Amino acid sequence: MIGYLSSPSGSVFDDMRRMQQELDELFGQVNGLDAIRSLPRSGFPPINVGVTPEQVQVYLFAAGIDPGKLDVSIQQNVLTIAGARAAQPQEGRKHFRQERFSGEFRRVLTLPDDVDPERVDAKYRDGVLQVTVARRAAARARKIDIQ
Repeated sequence: MIGYLSSPSGSVFDDMRRMQQELDELFGQVNGLDAIRSLPRSGFPPINVGVTPEQVQVYLFAAGIDPGKLDVSIQQNVLTIAGARAAQPQEGRKHFRQERFSGEFRRVLTLPDDVDPERVDAKYRDGVLQVTVARRAAARARKIDIQ
């Protein structure tokens, strides 16, 4: 009877997890985290977001983009990264497939409530923009010694 619950790609549970992940990506939820929202996967440029008790780190993969043309701003826990990638010359060329994005872009992320907008650092190296936003110390958990 359990054999009826399996599918060619594995178990029904694997299929359900895959379907849940696809729905999360479609509606912009990243790994079940409601505190950090972003565009669904396939936005340009792609981003990774990591969280520690001390900071939030955003990695924007922006190869071929002039870092001087990137605009990073934060207002009311909303991080905005905007910029443009110059188009390649198209002299007499016919494309069968063109996946490299050119033109203007804007990525917007809602950050957790405990970030400190006064302590933001942005670095660009090897085509990756790293934006680090510190979290407020008052919001961090601290150990209480028992007397």
